[in-house]
Amino acid sequence: MDEETMAVALEATGDYRVLRKIQQRRIITPPDGAPTKNGLFVDVETTGLDPDRHEIIELAMAPFTYSKDGRIYTIGEPFQQLHEPKDPISAEITAITGITQDMVRGRKLDSHVVEAFMESADLIVAHNANFDRRFLENFSPAFEMKPWACSIQQVDWRSEGFEGTRLGYLVAGAGFFYDRHRAQNDCYAAIELLAKPLPFSGVPAFRQLLENARKATWRIWASHAPFELKDALRERGYKWNSGGNGTLRAWFIDVDEDKREAELTFLQNEIYQREIDLPMRRIDAYTRFSNRI
Repeated sequence: MDEETMAVALEATGDYRVLRKIQQRRIITPPDGAPTKNGLFVDVETTGLDPDRHEIIELAMAPFTYSKDGRIYTIGEPFQQLHEPKDPISAEITAITGITQDMVRGRKLDSHVVEAFMESADLIVAHNANFDRRFLENFSPAFEMKPWACSIQQVDWRSEGFEGTRLGYLVAGAGFFYDRHRAQNDCYAAIELLAKPLPFSGVPAFRQLLENARKATWRIWASHAPFELKDALRERGYKWNSGGNGTLRAWFIDVDEDKREAELTFLQNEIYQREIDLPMRRIDAYTRFSNRI
């Protein structure tokens, strides 16, 4: 009896769940003649969490093709490169990423090479684009010019039965595992995850991601909101921005375009109790998750 037959037999009992290791493959869905676009999944490992103080120490980019309706077809040859930062890599970062100072010594990311690799991408995707985009925009302004999507925020994993959004957890929930901690492996795993149908809706996760990425939203700032009403704002989904980098020190919320007027009515009636002109900005895939926001 071969391994797969044994795995199927174990799962058939209902008492076992078998995780299969991701096998790197070039074809996810055989091409069927549908028009395709070029996606690029990116992942960075860094010396810390602050893009204004910390640096990229590894960049991986995996190109893939996809259809308008969210089917992923092929995965191309990836880009992967280490980079030696100005300051030594801490033991904590090495423990998280597996990257040591010796591994990056003498390695440098060439912005021209990176820009050439990502030039043909119609969409850049990251698992936590709010993190990766800000680091990559600091590395090269070319990343500001592309539309972005996020496989954490733009797939409703919770409604599909997942209790967390960490990549390793989602991958295990989908029935497979991979060698973690390196950027290139994360890219492959995320693409495989997005290509699979979601447990409840049955549609590919990437289709849901595309639908949400295409939507415009509005960021509304509850500037100078009364302090005593902070709990009401928090309960409604507002987040606090402490300021810095030219941003407002205020509560804010992102709402779909068709819900903007209702949100302004809530603020006028429940928070300010008067007419007020609030700062707002329309956000789309070209600006979402960006340093500019």
